Amino acid sequence: MRLTRRVGAASLAVLTAACVTSACATAGGSVDFGKPLPTTVPPGTSLKISATDMKVALTSSGQLGTLPFTVPDWPNVSAGPDVIQAFKGGSVELASNAGIPSLQAHAQGLDTRIVAVLWRSTPNYGLATAPGTTIRTLQDLRGKKIAYSPGQAQGGVVLRTLQQAGLSTKDVTLVQLNSPQFLTALQGRQVDIAPLGEPTLTKYLAQYRSEGATTAPSDAVDALSILWAPASVLGDDGKLAAIRKFVEYWARAKVWEWENQDRWIADYYVGNQGVSAADGRRIMATTERPYFPPNWDRAIEWEQQTIDLITGSGAFGKSFDAHQLFDRRFEQVAADAVAPRYRTNAQG
Repeated sequence: MRLTRRVGAASLAVLTAACVTSACATAGGSVDFGKPLPTTVPPGTSLKISATDMKVALTSSGQLGTLPFTVPDWPNVSAGPDVIQAFKGGSVELASNAGIPSLQAHAQGLDTRIVAVLWRSTPNYGLATAPGTTIRTLQDLRGKKIAYSPGQAQGGVVLRTLQQAGLSTKDVTLVQLNSPQFLTALQGRQVDIAPLGEPTLTKYLAQYRSEGATTAPSDAVDALSILWAPASVLGDDGKLAAIRKFVEYWARAKVWEWENQDRWIADYYVGNQGVSAADGRRIMATTERPYFPPNWDRAIEWEQQTIDLITGSGAFGKSFDAHQLFDRRFEQVAADAVAPRYRTNAQG
């Protein structure tokens, strides 16, 4: 695998070296994950949450003021590596991400657990091409520079896309970046292609389609959207109870977004993200109904496949058992908070 040195992102060696510090030591080694979840949030409990859309969703749906705990801060931290650093520094205690950042945390010796799962079966990233490139099919990726973040969902999408194309990492140049840098790298033509999520993809294509920017076809899916937390936070009974309640609010908010799409488009995509109402409707048209599996076996299997894929590419050391990343005490919390039709992935 060729990692270009032109763009100075943090290397895996730096991440690994960071693990010798006390801040990267495994947290939560004494947490009893067999203890039942508490059902009552003690007065005065607070929880610092990184979930970019949840404050908007809870406000719009009228749920924010009913949270049985205080959220003193909603840090605007979304990229997995940044969330990990925020976990270590204590500025974030619960976060919304894809499944891959927890792999990177494990590689760094930070003990975290997944406490909620939303399952996706359709792609949520588009492979955006730089202006002026001639990439139209996956075979055109051979020899190209691809933005790659091994600690984020986008990194898994890249590796799965290469698999689908019958290419290996040796057939391309992987430019290691954090996902917030992908857009700038595309605009500056430092990379030929990068996976972008919405609404960034829509904004980018609106600006650069006239210069030849487009998307390459790929059905690589990042199946898991999760809530996760450091084990040390889960060892605090008050915060553990607050997290349990927030999982319920999170699931209901996702359902509210789906059932109130016009309001969600207006408040989030237009009001918060700055895209047009028409683009917001197009984005929602590609979004599938939320599905909260009441059994996590399939999610753990998916995470194991991802672990094997990422570690097999040379990132994050050796493979390990995906069960270590899940707190199965939460397995049915999200599912129990929503109507039965959101507990199955049947789209009828």
